[in-house]
Amino acid sequence: MPEPEKLSVPPEELRLAHDPATFTFECTDELTPLSEFVGQDRAVRSLQFGLGLEKPGYNIFVTGLAGTGKATAILEYIQRTVEQRRQAGELALPSDWCYVYNFDDPDQPNALRLTPGVGRRLRDQMEELLGAVRSSVSRAFASEDYEHRRHDILEGGQQEAQRVMEHAQKEAEKAGFLLRFSPVGVAVLPLVGGKPITAEQFAALDAVQQKEIEGRQQRIMEAVAAAGESLRAIEKDVTQRLRQLDRQVGETAVTGLFDSVIEQNVGHEEVGDFLEHLREFTLGNVEMFRERNGAPSAALALAATSQPDPFLAFRCNVFVDNSQAAGPPIVVEPNPTWTNLFGRIERRAYLGTYVSDHTMLKPGAVQRANGGYIILNLVDVLMKPGAWDGLKRLIRTKEVRLEDPMEQYGLLSPQALRPEAISVDLKVVVTGEPLAYLLLSTYDEEFWEMFKVKADFDVQISRTAENAIAYAGFICAACEREKLRHFDRTAVAKVIEHSSRLVGDQEKLSARFGQMRDLIVESDYWAAQAGSAIVRGQDVERAIGEKVYRLNLVEERIREMITRGVIMVDVEGSVVGQVNGLVVLDFGEFSFGRPSRITARTYLGQKGVASIDRESQLTGHIHDKGVLILSGYLGWKYAQERPLSLSASISFEQAYEPVEGDSASLAELCAVLSSLAGAPIRQDLAMTGSVNQKGEVQPIGGVNQKIEGFHDVCRAVGFGGQQGVIMPGRNRKNLMLRDDVIESVKAGRFHIYAVNSVDEAMEMLTGLPAGERQPDGTYPEGSVNALVDARLREMGEAMRHFGRPPKLEGEGEKENEKPA
Repeated sequence: MPEPEKLSVPPEELRLAHDPATFTFECTDELTPLSEFVGQDRAVRSLQFGLGLEKPGYNIFVTGLAGTGKATAILEYIQRTVEQRRQAGELALPSDWCYVYNFDDPDQPNALRLTPGVGRRLRDQMEELLGAVRSSVSRAFASEDYEHRRHDILEGGQQEAQRVMEHAQKEAEKAGFLLRFSPVGVAVLPLVGGKPITAEQFAALDAVQQKEIEGRQQRIMEAVAAAGESLRAIEKDVTQRLRQLDRQVGETAVTGLFDSVIEQNVGHEEVGDFLEHLREFTLGNVEMFRERNGAPSAALALAATSQPDPFLAFRCNVFVDNSQAAGPPIVVEPNPTWTNLFGRIERRAYLGTYVSDHTMLKPGAVQRANGGYIILNLVDVLMKPGAWDGLKRLIRTKEVRLEDPMEQYGLLSPQALRPEAISVDLKVVVTGEPLAYLLLSTYDEEFWEMFKVKADFDVQISRTAENAIAYAGFICAACEREKLRHFDRTAVAKVIEHSSRLVGDQEKLSARFGQMRDLIVESDYWAAQAGSAIVRGQDVERAIGEKVYRLNLVEERIREMITRGVIMVDVEGSVVGQVNGLVVLDFGEFSFGRPSRITARTYLGQKGVASIDRESQLTGHIHDKGVLILSGYLGWKYAQERPLSLSASISFEQAYEPVEGDSASLAELCAVLSSLAGAPIRQDLAMTGSVNQKGEVQPIGGVNQKIEGFHDVCRAVGFGGQQGVIMPGRNRKNLMLRDDVIESVKAGRFHIYAVNSVDEAMEMLTGLPAGERQPDGTYPEGSVNALVDARLREMGEAMRHFGRPPKLEGEGEKENEKPA
């Protein structure tokens, strides 16, 4: 006979409470805020290794389920590590990066790498230099000495040109011609009677005179051509001498200014080269810097027609400014689009088109993190077009180029710049899920070479005394960070108990610190509503209860339909082939258990056990496997000496949503055995658990929600004193039940039984002994196994004789007669 007391789980094992007296503090304000990870030794050692090894490819991929708070924790951990290494003098400050004008090719701005703070200083120096150059050049060209020298050059040129023209005029007069000089050229007019004649007068002359004049004109034209060459040479010489004068004046005006800036940047060779090129550019375009009577020069106005800023060469774009950096940068990019990661080239509308220059180059997270660390979320990177490929190329080439994202897809972009690439030296930390790590390492050939360090954060940690104290330190840190009330020891104990409940394990604590932080914040709110100066245990309990109330509308509706009989669930009486299974409905942030009627019907046939839900395509692969295991168990248990002749159908009644998991396989098997044995099953018991082919009951998930779900239904319908739940014995350590369920067990209104085999479950459900197989292969009379075995024999015999023609009277005797 069954002995329920041996299978009953005592109330003290239904929840592992935490005694507040074990804490040596009264309130968390006495503690030091926790700054380390709690119980993540493996992940911490991986991070230490990855951050300490400065070799190519040793970037870090951090795995762990969402909600562990790993992104924030990693940021804080890297900050502490960097600070420790900085204080030890092991880290150098990151460099400044500037983009400057490229005098050889303006569409390819040059990148300058400078020591921290030099970039901002160089930008200010360039602005001051531009103002000084314009002022000095304007003064120099407005001086009397310059005007006098310029006048001398122009006057000397004019005098020399006058002598050339006078000489040509004399030669022409000797030949009988008159020369008229104009800006458009030289006109040669013949003289007749000492007076120049017009073209009409020349045409009126006779042919002999015309021919004679034309002969003399040919010689004069050669002289005029020579005079023109001399005039052009004189003009060229004057222009060259004026340019030399302007350069000499410009050199006098700006050389000292440039030399001063170059001296201030000694040690930066690239800056010196740039300033030398800028000086040559300035001297070659010195007219552009002149002002006459406060108005810009014509050269400046002309330069402004081609670009918005005619003094673009003097502009220094401090692309990355680390003048205020105390250590290597740590950048977290929450939206890793192409431009947010790798920078962008801005444009502005100008004269009906879009233009760009080196001053409109903007850095991305990669450039800002250069020399330090960048933290990215894998899903965010993969969802942004081109970002993952760009990140891999960055790691592979160790340089980053500013490129227009449209060009990645073959689209044209207006006035595309090609800025010089920037060398990159940074540690990439990517957070993602374990499955993503597995898929990338399997299908991306470059992944292994780029992320050689895996830091795996666990979703749960051991529930030890040390981790309990660490949890209290975490609560203290959260209170300090969020400006909350501190927790007394009873509140800390309740948080620890709830943490174990979240993972469904008495020996573990949840590492989802994001969820725990939410509980801390909500508990503070309810403490404020109660007018308490600190958070107490009852405040934590209320926060938990209020959150459940906000989320359990669906649970209440389903329970209401059960009590009204819309969803048919019996909690009293006994029925053959019918059992109360337990399922968990998951709505993301909230999950709950509910009973579901499972029925089984057996009949003649050889189809084995079939699931109606499976045939309706309402089940998943794991549930289908559990159903197939039932046939394996029946064959192993009852068909060692004869074939198993059985057809059985099982069904989740009134289940219209997909069914997954094998936690109902024990209930399904018990329903089949009940149908075969004709033994009624108690309806005041619900059960959960999976089963293997040997009949051993295996642990399942969601045991707390399932027990509480059936408890709440029984309470709504009315306790009868015998209701309870049958659960796997191997789930005892997973029990973290609510206080009201434990109180019902203590009062004898509700019972929880732990079984380890199908036989123990059938004894509890039917009240009959299961029966052990005897040496002769039979089972004790009246046992469940004996009834099942007998029914299977009957079905086998019926199947063996099914379809045979009936024997004629006396046919058997004739067959047994022997010939005389």
